[in-house]
Parts: sequence; C-alpha cells; structure tokens
Amino acid sequence: MDLLGVLLPRRCAVCATPGEELCQDCSEGFRRLRAPLCSRCDAPTVWPVARCRECSGRRLAFASARGAIAYDRAAAQFVRSWKERGLRRLAHLAAAIVAEALPRPEGVLTFVPADPGRARERGHHPAGRLAAELAVLWELPVEHLLRRSRRVRPQRGLPVADRRKNVAGAFVAADPCPRTVIVVDDVYTTGSTAAAAASALRRGGARSVHVVTLARAVRGHGLHSR
Repeated sequence: MDLLGVLLPRRCAVCATPGEELCQDCSEGFRRLRAPLCSRCDAPTVWPVARCRECSGRRLAFASARGAIAYDRAAAQFVRSWKERGLRRLAHLAAAIVAEALPRPEGVLTFVPADPGRARERGHHPAGRLAAELAVLWELPVEHLLRRSRRVRPQRGLPVADRRKNVAGAFVAADPCPRTVIVVDDVYTTGSTAAAAASALRRGGARSVHVVTLARAVRGHGLHSR
C-alpha cells in the first residue's frame, strides 16, 4: 500500500480534484498561445509583427522569447502549486506542455538562477528543474551559465520601470558562453528578468540568446486560443 498516497492523496494542482496532479480538463483548458504573435516577444497581436507595442523601443538582448500558455488564473494556480507548495514533480508536466507547444530549439539550455533565500525556503528551483526536464525531452545539453551578482527585491507588484531597474546588472554569465543559448524560466511577465539574463549571456560571449517559458503574461491584446 502506498502510505504516502493514503495520507496525502494526489489532487489536481489547478482545481484540486482528487486523482491526477493535473486533470485532463485543466490541462486542456490552459490557453495556448498561437499566431499571430510578435516575432520578438511572443505577445498576441492582431497581425504578425516584428516588434509589438510591448517590446518596441526597448533594447532587448534576447533574439526571441517564447511561451507555451497564457499566464491566466489557471496557469497562475499551477505555477503557485509548483513553486510555493513544493510540488516538484509538476516540473515534468510543465516541460511536457512546453515541448508540445514550442518547436525544439538549437543551442545550449540554461536557466535564470534562483535567489538563494527563496531557493532555501522552497527547497527546490523551478526554473532549473524545468530546464533539466526540457533537456531530456529535447535532447539538448543544459549548463549552469548564470549566477546572481547581488540580491534583488521580488519582482511581484513592481511597476514595469522598477522591474527593469531592479534586475539590471543582477546576473553574471560564464565566460566564454556557448554561441547560442536558450534561457529557461517559469513565467515571462514584462521581460525584465529575461532581458537582464540575456544581457549577461551576451557579455559572456553568446551570439544569440532565446528565452523559453511555460507561461507568458498577456495584457491588452486579443488572445488566440487552441
């Protein structure tokens, strides 16, 4: 008998229905991002564009950012269960969603490094685990190329301009870096963290940096679902 299963029966991370860790209804209910999208940051757009109003006028060190699903209430609940409730096994499900939604990239995978304090509280690092799971599914190497150079305030709740200032120069990359690097993170909100990580990798010698996340915040755009 699975004593742990008796004491702590599995429930869906989104709706709490007993059974699978992500029930079929919730899995199918995630809103997948689909074209037309901004070529640079993956924001849903009315028609295909190279730079949308969200990323135009910004110096972005990454060549592209791609997310699998929209960061809506259901996705936020899934990520919260994964990150804050310590359900580490959800990383495997998150990777499967990403691999199903996005084409296999070329390059070396890395991930946004954890804040040491929050990593100790959680006991795990979701972005690092997601990168490791994707490395298996995509058959790509994964390397620890980034480290934090200083402590930063949590990004949650900060205005966009303050988010950018908060993480500017917060990362240092290995030197030399591989030519093409894919940075993995759990959620793309404003792109501030992704841009800061990509800047560090470019300073380390990477020629092309791409960003891959499970979810992407969608604001002020029509959302195309499938």
